[in-house]
Amino acid sequence: MTTERTPVLYVGGLGRSGSTLLNRLLGQVPGHVAVGELVYLWEHSLTRDHECGCGKRFMACEFWSSVGKHAFGGWQNIEGSEIFALQRSVASASYIPLLIAPRLWPAFNTRVQRYADVMGRLFEGIRLASGANVIVDSSKYPAPLYLLRHVRGIDLRVVHIVRDPRGVAYSWSKKVRRPEQGTAAEEDMPIWSARLVARRWLTTNALMTLLGKLGVPVLELRYEDLVRDPSSHIQRIVEFMDQPLPADGLHFIGDGWAELVPAHTADGNPMRFATGRTKIRVDEAWREKLPDSRRRVVEAWTWPLRRHYGYGPLERTPDLTSV
Repeated sequence: MTTERTPVLYVGGLGRSGSTLLNRLLGQVPGHVAVGELVYLWEHSLTRDHECGCGKRFMACEFWSSVGKHAFGGWQNIEGSEIFALQRSVASASYIPLLIAPRLWPAFNTRVQRYADVMGRLFEGIRLASGANVIVDSSKYPAPLYLLRHVRGIDLRVVHIVRDPRGVAYSWSKKVRRPEQGTAAEEDMPIWSARLVARRWLTTNALMTLLGKLGVPVLELRYEDLVRDPSSHIQRIVEFMDQPLPADGLHFIGDGWAELVPAHTADGNPMRFATGRTKIRVDEAWREKLPDSRRRVVEAWTWPLRRHYGYGPLERTPDLTSV
């Protein structure tokens, strides 16, 4: 494995906050490759052979086949279910305190180092297969991100994307069909209660903020700001990664739209399959459709962190230029 550090940009935040959109946009910037939510690679892609964002099954996708060869000499040389079990033993929310200082628990540290080695080889395989300078992983969850701090050979940086929790709560209340084929046992994505959304919104955003205090570079970005002016914020992220941006590097983004090409995303929400001219607009349907009872629960639980991000009372429109 090369001694060169591979830049890895982790898109972190709570689900339904625009992480897939951000991943898709960043993946079309020259020198960047978007691989979706790598946290699900071992369970969904390698073990269940879910579809890649390009439309092919994971094991039939030429890009991921190349990744497997570069990383492990071929996917046949690694057992997906075994790595998934290892992942669950180190990269879940309950282990975050241990991930901050794993050497204090030798047995746990041994598992962390083993999984970190696998992830290091995976990132190197992605770099070689894609030829990209930056790998964009939109796994979102804090625990896998805290573990990536222990992966040698990568330059880890984070974009922390945050959305008004009332919009997140409304999105998690809707019935959304999974886009992958062959998932009859789990055709619909889960529905979360307002209380669950509020609790996870608080803990996820707090853990992202804490990560910055542990020495990992973190850039905060609001979903609402991203969709109102995607070009400016994508350019801001590229600068955050210390990468050059050609004069026409964002030609695929227009006024309220983006021209999307197929991407090799391992997992994510249905937008990972979108191609062609795609509208980009602020989704604030929650202002009219979120029931007052759910809104009040979310507002009570998420104050004052919600106000910290500029999300005020319902009757006021957040000042989207203040962040």
